[in-house]
Amino acid sequence: MFAVGAMASAADGVIAVPGNAGLVWTRVTDSGGVRLSDYMFATKSFDLMSMGESMLAVVLQFEFVGWIVVVTTAIWLIGFAIGFQWLDAFRGALQGTAQLFAFQVATPMMLAAATSIGAVCVGWFVVRGYTAKAVSQVVTMLAVAILGPMFLAEPLGDVLSPDGLLAKGRNLGIAVAAGLNGNSRPDPGYLVSSMQAGLADNFARRPLQIWNLGYVVDGNAACKQAWNAGVAAGSPDQLKKNLAACGAAGASTLIDHPSPGQLGTGLLLLICGTVLVLFAAFLAAGVMWAALDSIYHGFRAILGFAAGGFVYGPTQTALARDVVDSMVAAATMCAYVIYLGVYVLFLGNLFRQVGSAGVMAVMVTGAVVEVVAIVQFRRLRRGLGRGNKWIADKFAATAQGRPSGGGGAVGMGDAGTGRSLPAAALATLAVVNTIDANPIAANLLLARNPLQYMARRRQQAESMNIDMTVRGWPREAQLRGHLDRSTWAHAAARRARLARAAGADEIMTLANAVDGIGDLGAPDSVYGSVLESAGFDRDMINAAMRVRAFQRVATSGNQRLYPQLQKARAALGNVQAQLASPDAASFRAWYVVTSSNWLSKIAPPLDRSNVNHDFVRMVEANWDNPHALHHAVPDALWLSQNRDTLHHIGHRLASENMINAQAFAAAPTAANLEQAARTMQRAHVIDSIAGPLTASVWA
Repeated sequence: MFAVGAMASAADGVIAVPGNAGLVWTRVTDSGGVRLSDYMFATKSFDLMSMGESMLAVVLQFEFVGWIVVVTTAIWLIGFAIGFQWLDAFRGALQGTAQLFAFQVATPMMLAAATSIGAVCVGWFVVRGYTAKAVSQVVTMLAVAILGPMFLAEPLGDVLSPDGLLAKGRNLGIAVAAGLNGNSRPDPGYLVSSMQAGLADNFARRPLQIWNLGYVVDGNAACKQAWNAGVAAGSPDQLKKNLAACGAAGASTLIDHPSPGQLGTGLLLLICGTVLVLFAAFLAAGVMWAALDSIYHGFRAILGFAAGGFVYGPTQTALARDVVDSMVAAATMCAYVIYLGVYVLFLGNLFRQVGSAGVMAVMVTGAVVEVVAIVQFRRLRRGLGRGNKWIADKFAATAQGRPSGGGGAVGMGDAGTGRSLPAAALATLAVVNTIDANPIAANLLLARNPLQYMARRRQQAESMNIDMTVRGWPREAQLRGHLDRSTWAHAAARRARLARAAGADEIMTLANAVDGIGDLGAPDSVYGSVLESAGFDRDMINAAMRVRAFQRVATSGNQRLYPQLQKARAALGNVQAQLASPDAASFRAWYVVTSSNWLSKIAPPLDRSNVNHDFVRMVEANWDNPHALHHAVPDALWLSQNRDTLHHIGHRLASENMINAQAFAAAPTAANLEQAARTMQRAHVIDSIAGPLTASVWA
């Protein structure tokens, strides 16, 4: 709706967001006296004939609104924090509360009770022979008695007063920061406004001119006044006319013709502005924290001067801390403001050195510097906190008559461990170490010292040593061996079940089981036990193992020949050689198994209509004579055949061999053996000729 309203209201001229009423209250102005809340992004009006530029102008307006809110808030937040405007709102309430609290606590009865307890402590030191400590305690009680009435007369006067310690520390920091930036006027209010104006110029005025007009028009005094007048008037048309009159015709042209590159510029400015807000928030939080911390310790000091400061021990230490914290808060305030001044000086020098051409580069550099400044600011705050604690510990040690040394409330306190791990981290490490050494954790996580490096690996090594000592074999290896044996037994049982379902006898079933175990890579040493556990006869198993040993010796190792064919050929050769052997049936069974493996690896032709039957007949006519086949079918002819033709030949030979093997196993006659040998020889001839040519009929 906003976009539609902006379009409809701009019949001609240019459109802009002519000011942000929600930011007027910040009262942030630039060096030209123009309020940031009056800033506007002037661009072309809505035009149906150029919808692209019109929509781009609307998006730029929305982007500008977000950016100006972010930047104005950041600059205002810095001035708000160091200007103590936030403290003025509840200064009277805090002072009244502190005075009433002091009136109720600092009573004669409370004073008498506290001094009596302090006197008892002095007497005890005298009796024990601690004369120096007794004298120190008396001096401390006298100092509290003298300073107490002055403090209790106006408890938070030094904290909340416009001339108090906090204000003086702030003023000193502002004066130093102003001096760094070339301003010698001592008025804090003026210096805060001047610092805000410098930030507004660097982070709002110049970037906006680059974004909206293409360059910084402030380089021309006439154009600077023209821009001030146009923005202050809140009239985009007036701004355009003023710029055209001063000679900034290029800026006027960019107003009428926005470019997509301005979207990227606006996004970059929005990101840099967000980083600026984070920096301002950190700085404001640090300044306000220091002031509120001083107020908190001021309230605690009321109890200390009314009673606690007279009593030896923690109450005197607390009073020393409260007094020191209230004084150090002024130094902290000064340090924070000087920190800001150095940062503003650095960026101001950058902007002056690069001129208008490098404003965007400085904006990006400034964003990076702001991120670093946030990190360094946190370190500064921690360092000031450690210094504050060290000073308080020194005061407390002196008041209590203790020698300077290590420990709480004496010496450096925690400042000496500033570069070591914090207490919370040390406590966490102690807890982790306790858990690591706990036997319950060891049982739950199955390892001694489970949180240490390679605890699980070390536990495995120890477990293996224990198993070797007790059982003679590592438990993990035992478990792995058991699982392997279960897998092999399952494979043997599966192959045996399938063979029996196909009507095979026991010898054929055993051969299939042996082949199933071999497919899984089982070692030779486990065959007997696995097969016997599957229910096979031991004598049959021994025969099968002898056949398997013959098979491995007889199988050719020629890498150029088809492996499955060579295994079946070796099995048939063993059958021919062992016709009279007592294990002949086992040899025949193994021949059937190897033939089955061979056939299972051969793919039939995918498209039988694609088979070259003339070539097949030519091969069949000559495959009984390798020399005749080699001359009848030259190498080039083999290589010219498609895969379906070659697979047809290979699948036919493997199928015929399987039929021959089953027939010979069922009826071991000479005719069946001769037929099996003939088919095997044909397959071997084909493999010897076509295989080396990469025209294999098998794959």
